[in-house]
Amino acid sequence: MNGPNPPKPAGTVNLETGRSRAALVWLLLPLAVLGLAIAWLIAADPLRSFDNGAPPVENVTFERTVLSSDGIDVLVRAGGSEPMTIAQVLVDDAYWQFTQEPSGPLARGETAWINLPYPWVQGEAHVVKIITNTGATFEHEIAVAVPTPVATAGSLGGQALLGIFVGIVPVAIGLMFYPALRGVGRSGMNFLLAMTVGLLAFLMVDATGEALELAGEAAAIFQGQAMVILAAAASFLLLMAIGRRGGTPAGLSLAAFIALGIGLHNLGEGLAIGAAFASGAAGLGTFLVLGFTLHNITEGIGIAAPMLKARPAIWTFPALTLLAGGPAVLGLWIGSLAFAPQWAALALAIGAGAILQVIVEVTAYLIKSDGRGAATLSSWPVLSGAAFGVAFMYATAMLVKI
Repeated sequence: MNGPNPPKPAGTVNLETGRSRAALVWLLLPLAVLGLAIAWLIAADPLRSFDNGAPPVENVTFERTVLSSDGIDVLVRAGGSEPMTIAQVLVDDAYWQFTQEPSGPLARGETAWINLPYPWVQGEAHVVKIITNTGATFEHEIAVAVPTPVATAGSLGGQALLGIFVGIVPVAIGLMFYPALRGVGRSGMNFLLAMTVGLLAFLMVDATGEALELAGEAAAIFQGQAMVILAAAASFLLLMAIGRRGGTPAGLSLAAFIALGIGLHNLGEGLAIGAAFASGAAGLGTFLVLGFTLHNITEGIGIAAPMLKARPAIWTFPALTLLAGGPAVLGLWIGSLAFAPQWAALALAIGAGAILQVIVEVTAYLIKSDGRGAATLSSWPVLSGAAFGVAFMYATAMLVKI
């Protein structure tokens, strides 16, 4: 038996204490030097010699527009080097009275609502122009003026119904093919798994492109492109770490990861659709809704593919359907009521990273389940399945791009 640990000699304890104090000193020293450097920069103000009388750099980003019976409200974010003051506002080249909430100068990164009691005309285009006290101007166009949705039971219910049609219904229809697909052989299984990789690859490229486009509309302080790339990478690495804790995911666990990746993508798509409808950029047509439904049907088939060898409980199918399609409803609500380009870009970037993780895992599962190693990827069922997945998603995307 092991007895109690003997006490450490006094000299050893003092040595460890001395090392800890030395490490603390070396940790605090650079922070102290940084504090002194900042204090000197503020007190000495060496940048005064570079002041040639030019006004400070100013930037304004229009993040949200709300049209109601009271007029036009715009949410703006300041991005200049110094606090900026909004002096005048023009609507359709006419100076207009306005109120600002909160009032006063806007520091870098701060937001404010500009309230304009302007009699806008439904279906017409309007231009809002902000002039700062330095004379800098920033313009925002309202392409089609329509009332902004408000959070009522009727509006939320209608948006939920739309989200069900473009998100939940197609995934459920795709999963309904599960019994018919169970009889496919090895080649058919490889085709379906490769098709899943193909449709996911299209969704990843599509989500990344939309995220970068939205990031370009966001305020510069969010560093849109870097935000998209870093968020996608972080999402990919985090999900890879979670998914590989118990080895390479397969069966139901792999189907759940596929549903999660698709769900995050549908969240971003819902944000964009909701914002487009709220701003009048897209009309709510039956053809558009049917196009989204057809476009997303293969998502359900892709979720079902890894489970063809198993017999999951019946409750797993509605659960996977809600995981993959449910976020479309949430995205529509947020997009129509509180849209901001940077958050939509972030959601799409996270979705793109999640989809990349699923592509890696499905490919690994395909290679492992076939038993021929990497040679499986060059087989005819795999190549044709991947091509079909990409081609189907690309062709049906033509129905929904607006």
